[in-house]
Amino acid sequence: MQASRPPRSTVVSRAAGVAAVLVLLAACTGSADDAGGAAAVNSTAGPSTAVGATTPRGPGCAMFPAAGPGSPGELAATPVAGAVGTNPQLSTLTAAVLTANLVDVVNSRQDVTVLAPSDAAFDALGADALPALLADVPRLTTVLTHHVIAGRLTADQLPGEHRTLNGDTVTIAGPPDAPTVAAGQTLAGSAPAALVCGDVPTANATVHVIDQVLAPAA
Repeated sequence: MQASRPPRSTVVSRAAGVAAVLVLLAACTGSADDAGGAAAVNSTAGPSTAVGATTPRGPGCAMFPAAGPGSPGELAATPVAGAVGTNPQLSTLTAAVLTANLVDVVNSRQDVTVLAPSDAAFDALGADALPALLADVPRLTTVLTHHVIAGRLTADQLPGEHRTLNGDTVTIAGPPDAPTVAAGQTLAGSAPAALVCGDVPTANATVHVIDQVLAPAA
């Protein structure tokens, strides 16, 4: 018998509840074992950008307030899992990271780049696909770690092929001011992933919000 899967409303409700938990867990930056056998990212690989040296840019950067809680100035001092947890438009990603037990994993990595799917990106998977993904923790872990790249990369440094925390690669196309990932490399497979807001600083990572969920290499 097929196990029942939580509806979208349950996912959103749970995400709202865990956001505060992730903020509290953000201080947990000690070493952690890679969940699900995820490959370690070499923190010395790729260009490195000093914390706070970038200014968010992109068509959707209004999702981050200019000042106060959740603003780039405050996020720059917050480990990435907690930083993601403060933004309502990243609530599904927040729930997914907690479900996959990856809080310590992503917080303990230094100088990495996170391609953060927005809630709209997860919605693009469809009403049935999202609950199925959240219910399959090994697959969820593989998908999430595919979104973490070695080195702090600014938006204009994204075009190229990059090794991920999952141990595979992701290829990002140009132009430098509007990087994209081909539709064939996304879970939905219907549209390329585009940058919503890039160069968001956190204590240990540079975050680029994207509008599609990326698919790990087969």
